[in-house]
Amino acid sequence: MATVNCKTAMSLFKRTLSLGPSQKSCGQRSLLTASRLQERGWREGRTAQICCTPQSQTVCRFHLVCLPQQDSMNVSLQTCYRYLNETSRSFAAVIQALDGELRHAVCIFYLVLRALDTVEDDMTIALEMKIPMLHNFHTYLYQPDWKYMDSKEKDKQVLEDFPTISLEFRNLAFIYQEVIADICHKMGVGMAEFLEKKVETLQEWNKYCHYVAGLVGIGLSRLFSASELEDPIVGLDTNLSNSMGLFLQKTNIIRDYLEDQMDGREFWPREVWSKYGKKLSDLVNPDNIVPAVQCMNELITNALHHVPDVLTYLSRLKNQSVFNFCAIPQVMAIATLAACYNNQQVFKSVVKIRKGQAVTLMMDATNIQAVRAIMYQYVEEIYQKIPLTDPSSGQTQHIIVSIRNLSLSEGTLSSRSHFSPIYLSCAMLLAAISWQYLSAMSQVSEEVHSRQ
Repeated sequence: MATVNCKTAMSLFKRTLSLGPSQKSCGQRSLLTASRLQERGWREGRTAQICCTPQSQTVCRFHLVCLPQQDSMNVSLQTCYRYLNETSRSFAAVIQALDGELRHAVCIFYLVLRALDTVEDDMTIALEMKIPMLHNFHTYLYQPDWKYMDSKEKDKQVLEDFPTISLEFRNLAFIYQEVIADICHKMGVGMAEFLEKKVETLQEWNKYCHYVAGLVGIGLSRLFSASELEDPIVGLDTNLSNSMGLFLQKTNIIRDYLEDQMDGREFWPREVWSKYGKKLSDLVNPDNIVPAVQCMNELITNALHHVPDVLTYLSRLKNQSVFNFCAIPQVMAIATLAACYNNQQVFKSVVKIRKGQAVTLMMDATNIQAVRAIMYQYVEEIYQKIPLTDPSSGQTQHIIVSIRNLSLSEGTLSSRSHFSPIYLSCAMLLAAISWQYLSAMSQVSEEVHSRQ
């Protein structure tokens, strides 16, 4: 098995939030257009303010309120938001929809981890230099002049202008600085550990996912509580926060099997895939499609064990912007797993949810009742596809029954059609609209191509 040193340890920010619909190359310019629309909405400083908590099941009123306008921020903070929009297409929208000072803290948290991840990804940096950089990266936050000018990665601007990012880090309240520096330190150490280490066991798979995604979930939860938008328990319960990250990271690792194989990366744990082939790369062979799908089904079953923690975590959130921020990636993940389960296409192409489906999920996942309904819907979809001959079928059925019971624990499950999209901020609505536009344009392009 190849080691995990080829563009490995990708953070939650880089891989997890690619759970959206597939995009054709012709859609790139449209995404840039959507980004400009989003930035215009940010400058105008308007967002939808809810008049109830995300736990309410009723349809609520909403009105427009003003966010701090971009031109009211100092130049360095404006630069940080520009880097956010340049390095993250979809995640920038949900960050900018967060309330109050939490928005700035999460923006800087994202950029710090993006810079750390860029160091890890850069294969031109020799290991004897990269490992100390990863270990010490958190200390660079307090060195005003530290920067790295020799990166060959596409996001190298966050390293070349790291002094601007570190300046805004030091401008944050100490309680935010403490969280960001701590998570950066732990993640850097974890990334260094897995540079040349194989993911052998399920325990090591969980550990790897913890370093690159679970720690992000823990850090975000601590920031939520530090802002006082959420109760202290949200930041203190690290097990639930870790599960939030692991569910997203495992989903991407499962879905991205073929892409990772083409790039020389391997993230599936040997403990599982060795039951189905001599080498992980054997699963891409059409002659091995049956054991390949069975292997994937077992990993999906493993990932589903995080769903109860996800539902418990989301049920504790009180702030609407935080709820949207957390819930949308999670429902994208369960929809992605449902699309992948028992699907041979995972070993032939990239399987992603449709753009229209993604928009619907964004607009529905605005309260815990709706999220329970969404989770219930997709685990039922998986349940209906379980092959009786699948080696892990019994385990899959068992965890789905548990998720069903948890989804129904608060009473009758509500229909998803009952919920309204009014909780989405302007930035989120712009993201949804852009996905609808891309979907329509992709269909037109396909029709034109088929006629030629």
